[in-house]
This record gives sequence, C-alpha cells and structure tokens, in this order.
Amino acid sequence: MARISMDCSTSLPGIPLSVLSVPMENKYKCQQCLQVLRRPVQAQCGHRFCVHCFKLLTSSGPKPCEACRQEEIYEEPISILNSSEAFPDNAAGREIASLPARCLNQGCNWTGSIKEYESQHEGRCEYERIQREACQNFILHREKDRHNERECEARTLNCKYCKMTFNFKDIKAHDEICLKFPLQCKDCGKKKITREKFSDHIRTCGKSKSACPFSEVGCKSVIESGKLSDHEQSSTMEHLRLLLPMVLSVARTRVESSGPGEWQEGGPGLGLYRAPGEGVVEDSGAAAPLQSVDLDKKVTALENIVCVPNREVERSSVTLEAFAHQHRLDQEKVENLSNKVRQLERTLTMRDLQLSETGQMVRELQFCTYDGIFVWKIAEFSRRRQDAVAGRTPAMFSPAFYSSKYGYKMCLRLYLNGDGTGRGTHLSLFFVVMRGKYDALLKWPFSQKVTLMLLDQNNREHIIDAFRPDVTSTSFQKPISEMNIASGCPLFCPLAKLAGKSPYLRDDTIFIKAIVDLTGL
Repeated sequence: MARISMDCSTSLPGIPLSVLSVPMENKYKCQQCLQVLRRPVQAQCGHRFCVHCFKLLTSSGPKPCEACRQEEIYEEPISILNSSEAFPDNAAGREIASLPARCLNQGCNWTGSIKEYESQHEGRCEYERIQREACQNFILHREKDRHNERECEARTLNCKYCKMTFNFKDIKAHDEICLKFPLQCKDCGKKKITREKFSDHIRTCGKSKSACPFSEVGCKSVIESGKLSDHEQSSTMEHLRLLLPMVLSVARTRVESSGPGEWQEGGPGLGLYRAPGEGVVEDSGAAAPLQSVDLDKKVTALENIVCVPNREVERSSVTLEAFAHQHRLDQEKVENLSNKVRQLERTLTMRDLQLSETGQMVRELQFCTYDGIFVWKIAEFSRRRQDAVAGRTPAMFSPAFYSSKYGYKMCLRLYLNGDGTGRGTHLSLFFVVMRGKYDALLKWPFSQKVTLMLLDQNNREHIIDAFRPDVTSTSFQKPISEMNIASGCPLFCPLAKLAGKSPYLRDDTIFIKAIVDLTGL
C-alpha cells in the first residue's frame, strides 16, 4: 500500500460543521475533531480522519482507534491506526467538496461549495477577524492593510534621517540619539546641522558665545567665538582687580597656618624668619602671592587630570547605552524578519495549492469534448480494480465533457467493483450532471437521452445501456453544488465478461463511451 504524504505543518483540522448549509451525514465527519473532513484519509479499519488529525494521532506511533472501541467493533490489528496503512479517500473528498457551504463571519453573505470555500474564501473573507502577530490585536481582514500602515503600534518604519528600520514606538527614542537628526544652532540660527557635526559647528561658529574664563572670580561677560583674546586684552585691569581679593585671602591663610618661630621661604636663596607674635616680615607680602599662584596652578592641573578619565567614563556609558539600545532594535528587527518568513511560507503553500488546482484543470481540458460524445480510456485496470475491492478507491470520476461549448457540463462515475445491487458482481456506471458556467442559459431539468457503452476492442459487440432522464429527479435539476447526485446503471456490465481473454479488456485497458442525444438543443 502506498504511503500517503501527511504534512500537518501546512494542513488544517476539520472544517467547522456550521459551514455546511445542509445537515451533515456521519460519513463526512472526522472521528478525531468531529468536524467536516478536510483532505480525508481512511484507516484500514474503515474510519475516516482529516489528514491533520490523523498525523497528530499517529505522530508518536500506532494508536488504537477509539471510534472502533465506541462502536464495539475493535479488532486487532485492523483497528490499529498506522500512517503506513492509511490512504487518501479521494472519493469522499470529492463528495465533500461538492457539498453546499456558507460563510460564518458576521456580515458576510457568501455561499458556494466546500471546495470553493477552501480554495477561494477561507482565510480571505473581508469580514473575518484575525489576530495580528506583531501587536496581538484582533481586526477585520479587510482592514489589515490600513492597520499595518497606519494604526499598528508594532509596525516598522524607516527613520527619515538615517534610513534605519525601527518599530513605531521606538522612533521617538531613536530621534534623541540619531546621528543624522537635524539640529539648529541657537547662536547663529543655522538649521539642519546633523547631530554628528553639531559639536564641530559649535567650536567654529562665529556667533557662538561662551562665558569668560574669569567668570569664576566674578567676570560676567559672555564672549563670541574669536573675540576672547580681544576681551582678555581690554579687560586685563578688571580681571586683576577681581583676582586681588582671592590672592590676598590665600596669602593670609598660608601665613596663619605657619607655626611660631618658623622659617618662611621667600625667593630663591632667601629665608625669612617670623618670631612668635610678630607680624609678617617685609618680604612676605611678595612671597605669598607667588606661592598662592603656584598652588592654584597645581590644583588646576590636578583637576584637569581628574576630568579626563571622568569624561571618558561618561562617553563610555553613553556609548554602552547606545549599543544596548541598538541591540534591542536589532533583535526586534530579526523577529520581524522571522514573522515575514513565516508569512511567505504560508503564501507559498497557498500558491502550491492553486498551482495544483490549475494543473488539474489543464489535465481535464486535455480530454475535454464539446459535442456530447466522450470516450474514456481507463488504463491499469487490474490495479485500479484491486484498489476498489480493497475499498481504497471504490469509485473514480472521468474528466468533464460538454454537450456544446456553452452547453451542459457532464462526467461519468465508475465503480470497478460495483455499487449497490451490483457490488462485487458488476461494473456500475453512472452519469453525473455538473455545474457549468452557462447553466443560466440552458433548459432545465436536463432531459436529453444518454447512451453508455463498454467498447468491444474487436469492434463486434459493444455493451450498451441507454436511458432517458427522470425530469422529477434531483439528479437532473439545475446544479446548486459542484455536481448533482449520480444516476445510471448499477448493473452495467457483469465482471465475468472482463475475465480471461475478454475483447473488452486489452493491454489492461478498457474504453467507455458516452453519447448524449443533442436533439432539440
């Protein structure tokens, strides 16, 4: 038995029961999720499952069938679910695909078949409420584009200055550190100076103003760049007058800190003695200011030395914070890209499904006729009949054919091991009226004579059966789903006529011909 491909990562569980417009038959229900079968598979015990549900059931190995236990027909090994013993139930899939369906979303009036619901409407309904992965909000499907572009707090935008990508909520924080962000000089009024060049502009700006270096001793002047030397030359006397009180204060402090009878150093090679209780000797007034200036220079040098590592630490802290922020932004960018990859994978899966359906349409058109006469070649008859006997593929459908280019659409349904009263003894052949594009222009119910033939490949004695449609039967009314209920001949041909060297079976191939009488059309 051929293994089936069951990739549950791209498949879905069953279709909700409420999607059906008619009561559901139990044979169309998944025994696991209890919904309408989606891509049905049949286990060897005969129960049907969605391919998604069956894959989950058997993902950790063979499991006993709970449906068999509930029906009290459990029997090993038949009732053991095993992926290697299951097969796609295409016949049930086609029957389910033709069932009438409707949309469950509030405000949507869509109706059609299950096949159209899966391929054209499910996941695309404008009224469906979907959850956005980025912001976790629920929105209508038709509002998705507007939400992504204008409303989503987690949407990504490009910085209009440096062109880097960020989440909407991070754009304002990024503006505070963006090197390309435009600034305006308050002194000269120049605009659109990028942050990375603003420091250079401040140093060279002709109208940039800064405090006088003597501001700490009382000078209140604010000088434009380039005019500092002029200010220092013109205000020398003023600066000296501001310095004098500080110098005298330092001198008095040093004198008072000297003990009784200590020698005070003056200039080079000069020693001054101050006795206890005596004032400062004559030369001390000149020595103290010199020592004070010396001390101030040393203090200033030490302050400058300490300021350098402090500035480095501050710059390092700012850089580290910027790197941490950029790292968070990069992580969010990676997550957004991962979401996009998953979206593309889902889109690719849908494209593969559409491509498969297109290929099926091309194959059908290859054998299509438009004159009401159709010859159906069925090769590999022995293998197909074994599949029918085993229940894997009890029925098969022919490609569609037409009474004219704009006429009735029809096909044949063949049971190689018989159906109903012909099961196990006859070939059962049925005629099916399908929904076509031009049904609105045709006469209903369908009333044309139909002739079915199993061709004798020696061209001697064909097996022929013909009937006129019962116009009161639903099988010949205007189709409301993909195809009507089949009608025809359950006892079309005894299987015994295909045994041995049968003229109807040559090279493991049979030919079936259908002729629709076009009189009156």
